[in-house]
Formats: sequence, C-alpha cells, structure tokens
Amino acid sequence: MVRLNVNIDHVATVRQARRAQEPSVVAAAVIADLAGADGITVHLRGDRRHIQDQDVRLLRGIIKTHLNVEMAATDEMIDIARDIRPDAVTLVPERAEEITTEGGLDVLSAAGVLRRAVKQLKSAEILTSIFVDPEPDQISEAAEIGAEQIEICTSKYSSLTEPGSHAGIGEIESELDRILDCCRIAEGARIQVAAGHGLTYRNVGRIAELDYIEELNIGHNIIARATFVGLERAVAEMIASIAGFPFGLK
Repeated sequence: MVRLNVNIDHVATVRQARRAQEPSVVAAAVIADLAGADGITVHLRGDRRHIQDQDVRLLRGIIKTHLNVEMAATDEMIDIARDIRPDAVTLVPERAEEITTEGGLDVLSAAGVLRRAVKQLKSAEILTSIFVDPEPDQISEAAEIGAEQIEICTSKYSSLTEPGSHAGIGEIESELDRILDCCRIAEGARIQVAAGHGLTYRNVGRIAELDYIEELNIGHNIIARATFVGLERAVAEMIASIAGFPFGLK
C-alpha cells in the first residue's frame, strides 16, 4: 500500500501561537507512529514560523520509521540537514509572505542551485526529493540534476475536488491523467514518486490508486480532523481512506 507520512507542522503552529511548550511535536510524532503512519514530515522554514531547529533534532532522535524534512535549498538549510541527517529532505520553494507552500519548485530555472543542494545532501546519504508541479519538463529536469525522488504537487487536483468547486468530472480526470503521465516519466527515469498538497480524506483515494506513487505527505487535513477526534483516530482514518475505505470510521 502507499506509504503515509504525516506532516505535523500545524501542531507546532498551535504551540508557537503562545510560544509555549504544548502541544508537543514529539508527542504528536509518537502518536502518529503508533497509529500506523509510515513516517513524519516537517517543514523547517527560514522564518521558523512553526517547526524549530530543536524540534527536528528531537524528532531525529525519536522517530524510528522515516523522517522527511521539507526545506528551501539554501546554504543554511543544507548545513542543518547535513548535521541532523533526516532520512529524506524534500526541497521546496519558499516565500516569506506565503501562508503555505504555493506550488512546486521551478527546477528548470533553479537547476544550478538545486544540483548543488542535491549533491551535498546525497554526499551525506540523505535521500533527496524535489517538490514539483505535474509538468513533464520539471520531472525530467529533477531526474537530470540527480534527485532520487519527486513529490508531485496535488494542489490543483485538491482544489478541483473541494466541496463547492463545481469542477466537472472531465477537469478532474484530466488533472489525474496529467499527474499519471508525470509518474510514468519519473518511473522511466528510475526515481521514486511521492505526492501531496491539499489532500483530504475525501479525495486521497484517487491519488493513491495511481500507478507508481509510493508515498503521500498529508498534514493539514489530518491535524484539522484531530482537533475533533484525536490524532490517533485521525491518522487511522486517513490510512483507511488511502486504502479505499469510505471516510468516517466509527
């Protein structure tokens, strides 16, 4: 079955609202792990708006499954990754004024910077992934500069499948076909395929069914659900949704 990495950034968002000790991202990671998650994802941003450096260090010592750290391809972040050595680093675009990551990296225009970052991370034996929009040229360039994995941005698909979007079946199917075509390109280039961004209990099933996708990174929807039913149940429900069971476990 497709692996699930639970993004716990927004646990830290709540904590940082008061600069308090709670809720604990380490406790969240442990609960997600016990609930069946295959790994944990966090985004260490330049502005440190949620996850902090010490969080990543603590998580590295606690997590026994898989720790994926999203970060910009800056010297500061690459140095941190090489020091802490998570299992994987996903290189993402980052703007100070954005609410959350808005789309994939433009690998074509940033190939030089990304090639250098990938080389440095691989030399530290860190699996390196690049977050990209589902565009063939971006996937091909990611493979060319040495990425071992791509994470396909599912933002458009997620928007099309939101309640009230009024998108036609044809639009949704077209976007799924676009994602699948990019998965095939990645498979042909012998790089792993992950996906994520905006996925929910209601729309994740179609993405999980696509050939070649091995991993999903999902955060906001799980943490939002957890505020009502608890994190353990929220993670279990997402795992069930990925497996194709109807949303809403009892």
